[in-house]
Amino acid sequence: MNDTNTVSTDVLIVGGGPAGLSTAIYLANVLNDKGHNGRILLVEKGESIGSHILSGAVIKPEVFEELLPYIGTEDIPFDSEVVKDTTVFLTSSDNYDLPFHPPYMNNMGNQIASLAHVCKYLAGVAEKKGVEIYTGFAVDELLYDEDGKVCGAKTKDTGVDHHGKKLANFEEGTSIEAKITILAEGTRGSLTKTLIEKKNLDTGKNAQIYSLGVKELWKVPEGNIEEGQVFHTAGYPLQDGEEFGGGFIYGLSDNRVALGLVVGLDYKDPTFDIHGATQVWKQHPFVSKILEGGNILEFGAKTLPEGGYNSIIKHYGDGFMIVGDSAGMLATASLKGVHLAVQSGINAAKSASKALIKDDTSEAELSSVQKHFENSRLHKELYPVRNFRQSFNNGMISGALRFCVQLITKGACLTGDIETELDNETLRKLSENSEKKSFAERFAGKLEFDKKLTFDKVTDVFYSKANHDEEQICHLVVDDVKMKQNIAEYGAPCQYFCPAEVYELHTDKTGHQELRIHAENCVHCKTCDIKSPNDAILWITPYGGDGPQYDYM
Repeated sequence: MNDTNTVSTDVLIVGGGPAGLSTAIYLANVLNDKGHNGRILLVEKGESIGSHILSGAVIKPEVFEELLPYIGTEDIPFDSEVVKDTTVFLTSSDNYDLPFHPPYMNNMGNQIASLAHVCKYLAGVAEKKGVEIYTGFAVDELLYDEDGKVCGAKTKDTGVDHHGKKLANFEEGTSIEAKITILAEGTRGSLTKTLIEKKNLDTGKNAQIYSLGVKELWKVPEGNIEEGQVFHTAGYPLQDGEEFGGGFIYGLSDNRVALGLVVGLDYKDPTFDIHGATQVWKQHPFVSKILEGGNILEFGAKTLPEGGYNSIIKHYGDGFMIVGDSAGMLATASLKGVHLAVQSGINAAKSASKALIKDDTSEAELSSVQKHFENSRLHKELYPVRNFRQSFNNGMISGALRFCVQLITKGACLTGDIETELDNETLRKLSENSEKKSFAERFAGKLEFDKKLTFDKVTDVFYSKANHDEEQICHLVVDDVKMKQNIAEYGAPCQYFCPAEVYELHTDKTGHQELRIHAENCVHCKTCDIKSPNDAILWITPYGGDGPQYDYM
């Protein structure tokens, strides 16, 4: 990045996803229009733009007209326009098309895309506008001035061993001093997490809750699925009242299909395995017939913020703003977040441009981003469904009834807004779960993976192309005391909820149990940081360039 250990910029954007790139593009446009010279620097931890980007994705394209007014939207590499859109209810052996679209779920006219490829395109646009983009750099520390104002961030030191001892190739991270720092790290961003705690940005907000999506990309024979065809599934293999979520199947060009299962992390069974549930789901006749004769191309996993409007943190302060998934800006009712991430970036850019021109980056000046939020599609789409996700905590029937009331009341509940519970506080202990079937018992005979239709976790990880430098401090920090308690009380649920088999519970001949960590498998979904009881696992940023190497996810 620079031969010295400190660089300066007007705006530092951490994260090269849709929110960060949209911030950069719109800000560059405004500053150029105003004749104001400003340096915009974007840092992305992935090896390249897109390598850590995973989404469904069906995108509402209208927001790009506001983002790209000078060049238009014709060149955005959307894959296919949605031509058919069906919601399907699955039982264990049958399927039923719903005769209507659930509210907010109509996708006709939307665009199916690889978000990774869309981000690559946006990065090219940004660079042409003068934005400096640096990939392969992990940022793991925020910088503050003497008054506690955010004044930049620092990239991660490299060249240390497992114990933090400097090696011969040690390189100190670069301090990036910035007038405004914009965090666009995606779900459960590490810097965002520390900033929330330091600045109490979640005061008065619902606890953020999450889901985990496990996705595969397949090549299938011609005729298995139509390009532009969209299916969303509800029901099997999820148990009503125990797990919330569903499946998605998107027909792409060149006889490819993107599919996966998304499940809320507020499930209760400590043995539940979302990756395993995805493999069970693929064995259902409705899904397996689409994949018949095909082969897997890619695999990945990602968490999504599902708390909605009432869980969105205060996303601005002295010297900083937070955008996209990092702030919790996702609409669960419509399964959409990309266009909202773009809009949040536009909003942040509007506030940043005025602050730079006025040379005032105080909280009072940057608070204008809240006004932009309230006057944009973010408020319009999120506020009316502010109680959607919480309404389904006790099952589909009661949830649907609650949601029907909210459609009439514009999101209000008869008993007031519904609170959320942290995902790592919902699990039953093994002693409380003994009368219920474990995940393995529920799906006995369906968890023997043939490596043709279904895959074990390690095989799937191969298709993510995940890779990590072995000479570094482990980026998965386990509290041994808390983990010992988790093993005794919950049976080490991390061995199940991790979709990449990072965590292995080893039992020796004497019966002693200990956790073994395979950090090299990590696909950076951060489920362990979210779901582990007692906060026993902390996910920190590994070296830049480490992690999955997604192409068309």
